[in-house]
Amino acid sequence: MKYSDVDVAVIGSGPAGMAAAIKAKEEGAEHVLILERQEQLGGLLHQCVHNGFGLLYFGQDLTGPEYAHRFVEKVRDLGIEVLLETMVIRISGDRKLTAANSREGTIFLRPKSIVLAMGCRERSRGQLSIPGTRPAGIFTAGTAQRLVNVEGFIPGRKVVILGSGDIGMIMARRLTLEGVEVKAVVEILPYIGGLIRNEVQCLYDFHIPILLEHTVIQIHGEQRVKAVTIAKVDKNKRPVDGTEQNIECDTLLLSVGLIPENELSRMAGVDLDPLAGGPVVDERRETSIPGIFAGGNVVHVHDLVDDVSWEAEIAGAWAAKLAQKGDLGKKGKIILRPGRNIRSIVPQTISGQNDVTLYIRIKEMEEKVQLRIGAIYNQAFRVVKPSEIIKVNLLQKELNSLRGKTTELIAECEPFDLPA
Repeated sequence: MKYSDVDVAVIGSGPAGMAAAIKAKEEGAEHVLILERQEQLGGLLHQCVHNGFGLLYFGQDLTGPEYAHRFVEKVRDLGIEVLLETMVIRISGDRKLTAANSREGTIFLRPKSIVLAMGCRERSRGQLSIPGTRPAGIFTAGTAQRLVNVEGFIPGRKVVILGSGDIGMIMARRLTLEGVEVKAVVEILPYIGGLIRNEVQCLYDFHIPILLEHTVIQIHGEQRVKAVTIAKVDKNKRPVDGTEQNIECDTLLLSVGLIPENELSRMAGVDLDPLAGGPVVDERRETSIPGIFAGGNVVHVHDLVDDVSWEAEIAGAWAAKLAQKGDLGKKGKIILRPGRNIRSIVPQTISGQNDVTLYIRIKEMEEKVQLRIGAIYNQAFRVVKPSEIIKVNLLQKELNSLRGKTTELIAECEPFDLPA
């Protein structure tokens, strides 16, 4: 395969990668190539057998495999080339890409544009530094999900789940349905860390105990987990003496957050946003390296798979345009900065010349606030939560007033008295 053969190379074939590849093909890119390290397309969707996918994108309530299947069929119908069981091992700043598989060996490419769609990974026990022994029976929630839904194994019979992320809550329900006793979901924050619908459908509907403002401070067991010690935490998230209690269990699941998978991004020299966790991108989803785009959870962790696909379509469309035109012109110069109680904003820069959707993540739960973005947007909210992204649609006519007048927009949440 020659350097000049590929117009758009997409790394990853989850909901972001397939959406980006399909959009690139539809926008006129002739040779679109998907590189996927797993043995099938779909990323982690095939292990997400629960419903709730596609409500916004397709207007239907689908399971993960059903959602993936629709994109897989379109990839095949459009004739998009796919290399499965192929690991991308290097990307350079001039878009040279090195991959390897067991069939062709080492593959060298220089596509006209690249879309990063590697998704994210789960935070592990090592990153939490939980004291205790190192017995069997400690899994991330995603690993347990694969064991149950794909491999057909039950990880344990008495389970404690640390963290109330969406995967953790979904696994609490899944394991309960399989006859496993879920002793408790333990959350260090004073509120649930996932979507409200999962809180209701997975915890409350199945009477699974939830312990807020608690954390695991010790793991017990030699060959296998025997128990965990939990304790209440103070406002600084430090364990409070005298509140310790032991819970007997044989399995500990960790659902303590996701991290964008950006080893390849760093290798290419792409600038990363320490707040969102992924590459710094503009409204076209182009990174700091010309010709390298990014979309989906590799940019920032989304709440819904529908938004993952939509964002990746932006990256795929502009990657196709670059492959055809060779140049997209200058990048936007208006920088978006997080202000009071704002953790991150994506994209980080805009031009003000196009409609744009901003994805804003809150730092702390707060009631009765007004979200302001410069002088062009403000909206009142009864409550804002870190677990739920705020999407803000800014129209070109609203942005016209900014061109040439400002190089910075600050988004912030201000206290605001709402009417009763």
